[in-house]
Amino acid sequence: MNTKESGFSTKLIHAGEIDDQFGSATIPIYQTSTFAFKNAEEGAKCFAGESNGYIYTRIGNPTIDALERQIAVLENGFGGIAVSSGMAAVNVIYQALLASGDHMVSTDAVYGPSRAIMENHYIKYGVESTYINTTDSSQIEKAFKPNTKVLFIETPANPTMDISDIAACAEIAHKHGALLVIDNTFCSPYLQTPLDLGADIVFHSMTKFINGHADIVAGVVIAKEETIYKKLRGMMISLGCNMDPHQAFMVLRGIKTLGIRIDRASENADKVAEFLENHPKVAWIKYPGLKSHPQYELGKKQMNGNGCMISFGLKSGFEGAKKLMDNVHLALLAVSLGGVETLIQHPASMTHSKVTKEGKLKAGITDDLIRFAVGIEDAKDIIEDLRQGLEKV
Repeated sequence: MNTKESGFSTKLIHAGEIDDQFGSATIPIYQTSTFAFKNAEEGAKCFAGESNGYIYTRIGNPTIDALERQIAVLENGFGGIAVSSGMAAVNVIYQALLASGDHMVSTDAVYGPSRAIMENHYIKYGVESTYINTTDSSQIEKAFKPNTKVLFIETPANPTMDISDIAACAEIAHKHGALLVIDNTFCSPYLQTPLDLGADIVFHSMTKFINGHADIVAGVVIAKEETIYKKLRGMMISLGCNMDPHQAFMVLRGIKTLGIRIDRASENADKVAEFLENHPKVAWIKYPGLKSHPQYELGKKQMNGNGCMISFGLKSGFEGAKKLMDNVHLALLAVSLGGVETLIQHPASMTHSKVTKEGKLKAGITDDLIRFAVGIEDAKDIIEDLRQGLEKV
């Protein structure tokens, strides 16, 4: 079935389909490490790149390929590269695009491990990085150097919910001969397609919304152009961080309900955000669906919905945040996001704990910041859980 012109929900069900001799309604799990060749000539052609036949699962596998094709269709990219985790995706990108003497500009509030591994490990290999507020185009311009190869942004940012202008970032990056890479985990392709706005590469932790059930860890990288795709795929194969076929099967199962899950969670988040914004113990809140969000209009322009991630702080600061997290019952005190369950966590001491104190403060990751991932439970129950928890603050 040709799904390129189909609606998004149809693509979620049918994009990436493969021919199966038994007529399986779902894509089978090809749980094998290696593939037999018909003859020696075919084996030689496969290794020479003259045949599309399968060789070894680290290089390619029918189940994994189906997922890669589907994500590429959803993101309107040339091709997808499925990997073992979101951080595997980050490292494939860093390794493929950056060498000793190169420089990267990135969002200061980017996912903590994405920043920590660059500042603590890639620096040892001569890669420089500058972290700035990428919602300000003038700061991006000032941060660029003659050796800047990559502009690496996350929008909305984790965990501040700051929204960067993707089209403006693409214009700046390309003017300087750099590539624009977008972490699209918070939105998924259901809410945002950065390649359509000028990005060169988009990636996801598929652990989150794309899989949606908190039962696997996975990542994916999607390139807009064939040349960049081949460079990234070659690096993935060399690093050996390929996805497992069963892992791919699980994501293919989870992705089918991406649209209806995000719709439900977003509806809940609208109600939760309104409750929090009007609560007397809440000092501030950032949610793309609130007009009080600094980039509210930009969010409406480049996103197809508000999402279900909320950041907020209490007037009682860090002590109040701890009290609330220790007294909610429905919301799980856990990292991650994008599953069917509501989660609450403290970025400064958890997901972003490896970022320096100075770096966190500059990025707006304050000690009072609580990150709240709204799930698909009944909205009234989520709100009641917060209400009773706040009563104890």
